[in-house]
Order: sequence, then C-alpha cells, then structure tokens
Amino acid sequence: MTELTIFYDAGCPLCAAEINHLERLDSDNKIVFEDIYAPLFGERFPHIDQQQADRILHGEWSDGRMIYGLDVTYFSWSLVGKRHWVAILLWPFFNPVANLGYRLFARYRHRISALVTGKPRCGRCEESGILE
Repeated sequence: MTELTIFYDAGCPLCAAEINHLERLDSDNKIVFEDIYAPLFGERFPHIDQQQADRILHGEWSDGRMIYGLDVTYFSWSLVGKRHWVAILLWPFFNPVANLGYRLFARYRHRISALVTGKPRCGRCEESGILE
C-alpha cells in the first residue's frame, strides 16, 4: 500500500539518481514518485504548486498531510528500511546545519549536478528541451 508520494525534479541528475535508488529499494511499493515536470502534472496534482515543489522537495502522506525538504528524505529512506542511513538528519545539533545545506543544494542542484556528474540536466530533459 502506498504511504508516501514524492514530488521531485526528474530533470536533476542527482535527484533522479536518488529517486532511482529509492525505487529499487521500495520492494513493498510504499512510495509513489511523481516528476513535477511530467506532462499534465498540474492537472493531476492541482494542490501542488509546481514552482514551490521545484524550490523544495514535497511529499504527501496517503492521508493528505504534506511534508517538505529533508523530512521527505528522512521518511522516504525510512520507508525502504534505510532509516540508519539518514538518522543523523534528526540529531538536534546536525538538523539545522542539514536543513541549511539542503536549501543550498535545492537552490543550486543543477549547478552541483553539473560539477558532480558533468550534466546540469538529465539526458531525457536535454533531448526533450524540458527546462531549457
């Protein structure tokens, strides 16, 4: 049963890589992954502001409650049995630093992706002209 829907930017190579990893680990199909730049996204999810979802990762629990940013990261990895990988995100001293780091990453993720992977956008997006 789906517990969490994650709204992410599939055009970001680092974001897409993390989502692909989560998908592989999600053997119980607890998470649904939705590309905020997919065709008809706005029609399918009128309650999600695409621009805001581009600025900060959005997640929606099956009961409609929304979570954002590192909370989405923490709970998604927890749902696939890897809570120990992300437990540090909740540590009192580390949490504010992690949130600042996340906000910087989210804002500059395409530039960071270019530095890390050599590509600011995924191949699919470059081919289709999405986000150009």
